[in-house]
Amino acid sequence: MIIRKLRASFGKLENETLSLHDGLNVIYAPNESGKSTWCAFIRAMLYGVDSSERARSGYLPDKLRYAPWSGAPMEGSMELRAERSDITLTRRTRAKGAPMRDFSAVYTGTAIPVEGMDGQNAGELLTGVSRDVFCRSAFIEQGTVAVSGSPELEKRINAIVSTGEEQTSYTEADEQLRDWQRKRRFHRKGALPALEGQMDDVKQRIAELHNAAENVDALEEQLAARQRDCAALESAMTESRKTQRRQALDNLSRGRQLLRQSSEAHDEAIANLSQRREELADGVFGGRKPQELEPEIQADLKTLKRLKTEGAAEKPIWPPLLLILLSLACAGLYTLWQNLWLLLPSVASLVAALVMIIRLSNSRRAAEAARSARQQLLRKYHARSEKEILQQWGDYQAQLYELTQAEQRELDSRELYEQARQDLQELEDEAIAALDFSGGDSEAARLGRELAAARDDVERISARIASLNGRLSVLGDPLVLASDLEQMENSYGEMQTEYDALSLAIETLKQADTELQSRFSPELGRVASDYMAKVTGGRYADVLIDRDFSARARTQGDSVARESEYLSAGTLDLMYLAVRLAVCELAMPAGEPCPLIIDDALVNLDETRLEQAMQLLREIAKKRQVILFTCRKTD
Repeated sequence: MIIRKLRASFGKLENETLSLHDGLNVIYAPNESGKSTWCAFIRAMLYGVDSSERARSGYLPDKLRYAPWSGAPMEGSMELRAERSDITLTRRTRAKGAPMRDFSAVYTGTAIPVEGMDGQNAGELLTGVSRDVFCRSAFIEQGTVAVSGSPELEKRINAIVSTGEEQTSYTEADEQLRDWQRKRRFHRKGALPALEGQMDDVKQRIAELHNAAENVDALEEQLAARQRDCAALESAMTESRKTQRRQALDNLSRGRQLLRQSSEAHDEAIANLSQRREELADGVFGGRKPQELEPEIQADLKTLKRLKTEGAAEKPIWPPLLLILLSLACAGLYTLWQNLWLLLPSVASLVAALVMIIRLSNSRRAAEAARSARQQLLRKYHARSEKEILQQWGDYQAQLYELTQAEQRELDSRELYEQARQDLQELEDEAIAALDFSGGDSEAARLGRELAAARDDVERISARIASLNGRLSVLGDPLVLASDLEQMENSYGEMQTEYDALSLAIETLKQADTELQSRFSPELGRVASDYMAKVTGGRYADVLIDRDFSARARTQGDSVARESEYLSAGTLDLMYLAVRLAVCELAMPAGEPCPLIIDDALVNLDETRLEQAMQLLREIAKKRQVILFTCRKTD
C-alpha cells in the first residue's frame, strides 16, 4: 500500500493537503506545526475515530483532541494505491457524537465502491493487521518508540516464528486460568469468599434466633413508655404555642402603634421646620447666614448714623441776609453823602454775602444727598429708622433660634421614628421567630424538639421491632439452617480443591511458557539486532527482548547486556526503533507492505547516529513507503 495524497479538516489542519510519493518521504516542520496531527489523521482515515472513548485525567480522546479548531466538522480523504488499484477513502462527520463515521471507499476518479470495504474493516484490509498491531508496529507516534505488548501482537509473532497458528498466546491462556482462579478467590472476592460469607451468615442467623425474641419484648415496653411521653409533650406544646403566639402578636401591635405615633410626630416636625424656613426666607434678610449678615448690618447702622448727622448739619440763611442788608445800607449812605469810605463796606458786605450764599447752597446740597442716601439705605431694610432695623435684626435672630429649635425637633423626631421602625422590625423578626416553633430557645420550641425526639424514638423502636419480627420470620427453622450449613461446607471443600488445581495449572503453564519463550524472543531479537547494528555502526551487537517487549542492548565485547536505564536517550530511541522495525517485519503481512509512519522518533540522535538511522530508513524505503515527520533537517 502506498499513500499518495491526504486532505484533512482535523485538529489545527483546516482543509489542508499533503502529497506523498513512493520510498522515503521526509516531512520537515517545526514543533506545533501539525506533524503529529497528520500522523493521527492517517490512523483515523484507516481505522476511524473511536467515539466511545471518554476523557479522563491526563488523557484526551481523539474525538476531542483533534476536533477542528475552526469549528467545522471533522473530515478528510486519503488517496492511495493498493493491490494495483488507486483507491480514495473519504470519512465525514454527520453526527457530532460520531466523528468521521460516514465512510466511503471508491476507485479513484470513479464512483465505483471498493467491494467489501467499509469504515470498520478498511484499515485491516489495507494494512493486513488490526489497529492494535498497526499501532505497535508500523505506526510510531511521538514519544512512543518503545513497544508495548498485547495478546494480539504476541499471537502474530508466535505464529510467524513458531507454529504458524495465530490462536495461541501464553498471556491469554495465563489470563484465562487466573480469571477462573479469581472467580473462586481473589483477595476478598470470588466464590470461595462468598461461600465463606454465606456460611458465616447462616451461623449468625442461628445465633440471632436466640436473641431476637428477647429483644422484641424489651423494645415493646420501651415503645409503650415513649408513646405516653409523646401524648404528654404534645398537649404541653399546644398550650405553649398558643401563649407564645398571643404574646408575639401583642408586642407587634404595640410596636406598630409606636411607629404610627413617631411617624406623625416626625411629619409635624417636618411641617414646622418647613414653615420656619419659609418665614425666614420671606423676611427682610432672606435667610442669609448671621455670621455674614451681622457685620453688614453694623456697617449700615454706622453709615446711617453718619448720614443722619450730615443731613442735619445745614447752615442757617440769615447771616448772608444780614450782610446783604448791611451792603444796601452802606450803598444808601454813599448815595446821600458820596463818601467813598461808605462804598467799600457796602462792596465787602456784598462779596461776603455772596460767598456765604455759595457755601450755604453747597451745604444744603450735601445735606440733601445725605438724607437721600439715608432713605435709600433704610429702604434696603424696609425701615424708617435705625431702631426698626435693630428690631428687625432681633426678630431675625429670634427666627433663627426658632429654626434651630425646629431643626432639632425634626432631628429628634426622625431619630425616634427610625428607632421605632427598627424596634418594629425587631418585633417582626421576633414574631416570625416566635411563630416558628421548629427552632429557637422558647418553651414551645423546646417542647417541639422533645416531642420530635420522642416521636423519632417511637418510629425507631417500632422499626426495630418490625425489623426483628421480619428477621424472625426469615431466619427459619434452626434444623433447616444446620442442614444448609452442612451442604455449604461440602461445596466449599470441592471448590477449594478446584482452586488448588488451577494454581497447579498456572505454575505448569508458566514452565511451558519459559520453553516457548526460547522460541519467541530469539527470532525477534535477531532481527532487532541486525537493525541495531546498522543504526549504531556495529557498536551494539545484540538486542535482547522479553515477552513484555522490554529490551536490553549489548555492545561488541560486552558479556552483559545493558538495561534501558543505563542507555543514553539517543541510544535508547535507536534500540526501540530497531525493535519496532523488527516487530514491523515479523508482525506485518509478507505481501504488499503498508507504509511505515514515524513521528519525530529521531530527535535525541546526534548527527552521526541520525545519518545512520536515515540510511537504514532509505534501505527500508526500497521495500515499503516510509513517511517520516521530523523537526530536524536531514540530508
